[in-house]
Amino acid sequence: MTTRHLDIPADLLEQIKASKGSTPLPTEMQAKLFDAAMEAKSFSYSPYSKFPVGAAVLSESGAVFLGCNVENASYGGAICGERTAFVKAVSEGARKFVAVAVVTDLKSFASPCGFCRQFMVEFGKDLQVYLCQADGSIQFHVLRDLLPHSFGPEDLETFNAQ
Repeated sequence: MTTRHLDIPADLLEQIKASKGSTPLPTEMQAKLFDAAMEAKSFSYSPYSKFPVGAAVLSESGAVFLGCNVENASYGGAICGERTAFVKAVSEGARKFVAVAVVTDLKSFASPCGFCRQFMVEFGKDLQVYLCQADGSIQFHVLRDLLPHSFGPEDLETFNAQ
């Protein structure tokens, strides 16, 4: 898997930032993010749960990082697809993100687990979250709505300022 790149017009990026994530990506960009997440899902290592997950994280630079779930016989050593994608992105220098797409084989939309939501909020509550079904259906959310009353870096800044 290699990093992909989506051309995000600067004015659209500014519009998304100003809207605190509530301005969705254009449909064609959502489709490209979906395709990347589907590809990531194909690499899932899920012999125990048989529940493959793929994720694609879009950074502000337009780079797209893929991740899949990787299970472990000890169960606790498993990592979700969302966190895999973010870890890959951060390990390559990305720190600011626009969106994440998550896809499973369910016939309903699967939302990131609580651990992944908390992990993602580290990089901003305005993150766009696209829940995707294998048939191409996409549901749009903003992370702040999926994890209300979250604890993030700004809370530590407030504490440290006391």
